[in-house]
Amino acid sequence: MEIHPKITPIYQTSVFKFEDLNELELYFGEPGSRYLYSRNGNPNSDELAAAVTQLEGGAGAVATGSGMAAIFAAVLACCEAGDHVLCAADIYGGSSALLSQELSRLGIAVSYVPFADLTTNLAAYAQPRTRLLLCETISNPLLRVINLRATADAAHALGLKLVVDNTFASPVITRPLEHGADMVMHSVTKYLAGHSDVTAGAVVARTPEDAARLRQIGTLFGLTLSPMESWLAVRGLKTLRLRMEAHCRNAQAVAELLARHPAVGEVFYPGLPEHPQHQLAATQGGGSFGGMVSFRLANDTTEAVSRFMRACQRFPFAPSLAGVDSSLSYPAGTSHRALTEEQRRELGITAGLVRLSVGIEPASELLADLQQALAAL
Repeated sequence: MEIHPKITPIYQTSVFKFEDLNELELYFGEPGSRYLYSRNGNPNSDELAAAVTQLEGGAGAVATGSGMAAIFAAVLACCEAGDHVLCAADIYGGSSALLSQELSRLGIAVSYVPFADLTTNLAAYAQPRTRLLLCETISNPLLRVINLRATADAAHALGLKLVVDNTFASPVITRPLEHGADMVMHSVTKYLAGHSDVTAGAVVARTPEDAARLRQIGTLFGLTLSPMESWLAVRGLKTLRLRMEAHCRNAQAVAELLARHPAVGEVFYPGLPEHPQHQLAATQGGGSFGGMVSFRLANDTTEAVSRFMRACQRFPFAPSLAGVDSSLSYPAGTSHRALTEEQRRELGITAGLVRLSVGIEPASELLADLQQALAAL
């Protein structure tokens, strides 16, 4: 009996069999024609890599065990000992820690570039062996929007590759490769998988040469994603566009409510007309602004944040984002905890800053919950 599954089965196997030595030689002679060992490749991880490649419009990708592994693969694809990396100062704290604490042990140095200098003064931070610039489409946690085309032009003028973390935007909103980026990575854990039940990453290259290098690094460093996690992530991708529409719609309503509330001092959301990069975000994102909203309480203290958190019912405190269920996070104590207090202050990450991941629940329920939680202040 022939079996024709509608979706790819889970190939939960670490190794694949061969009939004889001739078939083994085909594996080495015709890349992609056979599977050997799941660290080298598996139908499920390859399916995820192909799907994210298509979403981002790239030449190839590797699916990794986490978003951090994806950043690691991207940097190693471009750099070796003695090289130098430029990184936007506005970036996830874990990415900053990886570059500063761990890659420095491999002889790869890093310098941080303030947001305003990414397109206007990048050359002042470059060194003879600078190889790449890393930034985020929408920065974590203050939601500054990078001008991707101008940043790519500035990087390429210095001979650098541009690697963009597109996690907050997703390819539904922005496709960085179309704006000149050389590689784009995701914490697939977040919007791509979408249900808070997968830990995964992916990095997509614009050229076949970079894609091949990424796959080599994924194999040799053991970064390849497991079959089960890959299968779950592919399942999540099937509803990505529908979910993103709901995330964006709800986040806009939440941001507008927060902007009117007297207990809120400042709101960070690209969909608000007063956001400094609103027009850029509208153009670059096709009129969609994402599902993340950050805000600073008027009472800019940890005590006020704690009272707000305890009062929230639909926004549990959870140090992640982008699931179908809403949540809130505290950047100073989670995502950017590794930074010094002075570094956080320079970035605008103060004691009263809260980051919301707005889910796809009925907007009326989310707004009512925020109203009562803010009233508790």
